[in-house]
Amino acid sequence: MTLSVTAAGPTDYERLTHIRATRPGEIAAAAARRERRGLPAEGERLLIIAADHPARGALGVRDRPLAMASRTDLLDRLRLALSRPGVDGILASPDVLEDLLLLGALEGKLAFGSMNRGGLQGSVFEMDDRFTGFDADSIDAMRLDGGKMLCRIDPSDHATVATLESCAKAVTGLARRRLVAMVEPFWSLRSESGVVRNDLSPDAVIRSISIAQALGVTSAYTWLKIPAVAEMERVMAATTLPALLLGGDPPDIDAAYADWHRALSLPGVRGLVVGRALLYPPDDDVATAVDGAATLVREAGA
Repeated sequence: MTLSVTAAGPTDYERLTHIRATRPGEIAAAAARRERRGLPAEGERLLIIAADHPARGALGVRDRPLAMASRTDLLDRLRLALSRPGVDGILASPDVLEDLLLLGALEGKLAFGSMNRGGLQGSVFEMDDRFTGFDADSIDAMRLDGGKMLCRIDPSDHATVATLESCAKAVTGLARRRLVAMVEPFWSLRSESGVVRNDLSPDAVIRSISIAQALGVTSAYTWLKIPAVAEMERVMAATTLPALLLGGDPPDIDAAYADWHRALSLPGVRGLVVGRALLYPPDDDVATAVDGAATLVREAGA
């Protein structure tokens, strides 16, 4: 794995802990002075790195159940990814964004805060996607560019209606501040063994989009975060909202790149939001994985 280009030394991470213990106000100060950038211009596509999985207890990547367990290793990978040409920003939970702020890694980047991480992976309450992270006020105060929310819809689970209501309030709160609400909808079901699975059939994705895009008092600032699935032309015909493609944890990274390439050609698709697939590629070459995704996005916007 080649991380030495931007990897922090032990003293850098010791400094983070020291600041947190002695000068916690420095986090807000770093947010206040951060150089920001604008949302995409006409025809421009985005590449956003996702790093909010650990906050939901989802630490595994493929056959490595604790791949994301080391925070310093994750930060090394994130700093490397953010340093590559064509990477526009990051989506992360408060703790990760704060570390990156203190490390100076978010200058000139878009930053989206992850809002609901309460549906812990594998728990009996997994479908209860409560808001346990950022809220609209803190996203605004930290000068972030928007908030992301998971919106899993299980018609057999009573927790779904609370998730829908909470997401609607978050969309409304962000829109009132003219901030992007990035909604990630899934039609989800729990198997007899208790495992939650997302239905990635075109019909199920269309159904989830139809519900998600109507949340809140306005959809003026709503973007969708959706998977690249079969029949994407029909899927994208279900919405006029901008959409970003999520990466997930694909077993075949080459197939994932091919799916992204096809979907990025559609006019409503505005880019990629990818985490594990780029941060933990099979060969651990983060730079090459990120550069490949950046090339796809750049060619789609040309």
